[in-house]
Amino acid sequence: MAPRVLISDALSPAAIAIFKERGVEVDFQPALGKDKDRLAAIIGDYDGLAIRSATKVTAGILENAARLRVIGRAGIGVDNVDIPAATARGIIVMNTPFGNSITTAEHAIAMMFALAREIPAADASTQAGKWEKNRFMGVEITGKTLGIVGCGNIGAIVAERALGLKMRVVAYDPFLSPERAMTLGVEKVELDELLARADFITLHTPLTAQTKNILSAENIARARKGVRIINCARGGLVDEAALRAALDSGHVAGAAFDVFVEEPAVRNPLFGHPHVVCTPHLGAATAEAQENVALQVAEQMSDYLTRGAISNAINFPSITAEEAPRLKPFIALAERLGSFAGQLNEAGVRKLVITYEGHVGELKTKALTAAALAGFLRPMLSEVNVVSAPVVAKERGMVIDEVTRAAEGDYDSLISLSVETEGGAFALSGAVFNDAKPRIVEIAGIRAEAEFSPSMIYVSNEDKPGFIGRFATVLGEAGVNIATFALGRDAEGGSAIALVGVDGGVPETVFAHIHALPGVKRVKALKF
Repeated sequence: MAPRVLISDALSPAAIAIFKERGVEVDFQPALGKDKDRLAAIIGDYDGLAIRSATKVTAGILENAARLRVIGRAGIGVDNVDIPAATARGIIVMNTPFGNSITTAEHAIAMMFALAREIPAADASTQAGKWEKNRFMGVEITGKTLGIVGCGNIGAIVAERALGLKMRVVAYDPFLSPERAMTLGVEKVELDELLARADFITLHTPLTAQTKNILSAENIARARKGVRIINCARGGLVDEAALRAALDSGHVAGAAFDVFVEEPAVRNPLFGHPHVVCTPHLGAATAEAQENVALQVAEQMSDYLTRGAISNAINFPSITAEEAPRLKPFIALAERLGSFAGQLNEAGVRKLVITYEGHVGELKTKALTAAALAGFLRPMLSEVNVVSAPVVAKERGMVIDEVTRAAEGDYDSLISLSVETEGGAFALSGAVFNDAKPRIVEIAGIRAEAEFSPSMIYVSNEDKPGFIGRFATVLGEAGVNIATFALGRDAEGGSAIALVGVDGGVPETVFAHIHALPGVKRVKALKF
């Protein structure tokens, strides 16, 4: 059955065409996002939800989203999506961080010009019939220092444009490498130095706990007198009340804001000041940007729903369309190894160590680890999946370690899972063979190669003559047909294991009979 996507906000018709071209059914209801009750009533019928800013995806709506696998936000901000609730339900949340980058950068530059030359106030005055030529004394951009807070994708475009305007550019960004700064032609500085040197400050960083009020009252006071501040990024990066006070005192010469702490902004401390320019969150408001983000979100969602590729996800590692086929068998292996360990585990878990040997270590191991965790947790928590598993594990205090190393044994790629519990530790390993089928190759240090079957029996026993015959007899007398039979031992007369794939279910009484056989230490039913 073809996946179905609901579009609950206004998106370009080109996005609808992309979904259809890629085999995805589309239900286009652009006004639905404003009707949360109606959205909650029908969301359970869809695999994907494509939105802009009008739709609010709350935990309450997600409770009804039984089929939903992906939410695609056409734009950067995902403030209107309950990310923790979506993650807990295993729903991928994507945005489109690059589709409106140029448009937003251009708006910041436009706001800087409007602020420098007081264009909005001059326009209003002139159209009111006044000719106040001497009232509006602007400042030149050329030769001034622009301080960029956040030099990522949009900040870098602003820097490029500013350098073309013959400005000096300094940037504060803890993640900006010296090499990248040199390539951009900007000078990397600490925030205090930026505040002391910049004639104009423009913000291009996400709103996080670390960046909230990054221009606080204290930092605004540290800025050089006469600075002009532009914010086209996120409301909350600047203490608006403190900025108004600094404008009133003349310490800040002007401010241009496209974003506000509360939106829609019908009232704001900045409103009404003669040296403030405001626009209603227009950073991405160009025809080109709207077309770009619509096309991008349709492509990303289609790739995920039809090919398993994950791009620009907020809550899961990205997987390209080229990587997805290579990853698929290893994701299956990691999930089944985790499931095997989870079904065997009967004690409190302290730590999981997942080791990737050989070529598999070059793949997206975060995605593989998430699959292993999902498999491990699912026997105890049936609703968990690859998206929610890392969060669930963290909530339960489980320590997760990833190790990658070169191949050391017989396999080009090997995944090993070691589980440390309150009762001890055990480990198992698996590999993907040329037929792309995952196999278990070692359990508790004993080599035993076996494919995963939907229904299996795991037995650990003493290596004594006659065990296999007695074991097979119990199954035969119970009418249980053996599909596969794998054996292994650590030494002659030592510990042995049997891993048996069977057709159909196994009655509980059979396990009691197996456990009663001489030398049996443990018997366990496994489902995959």
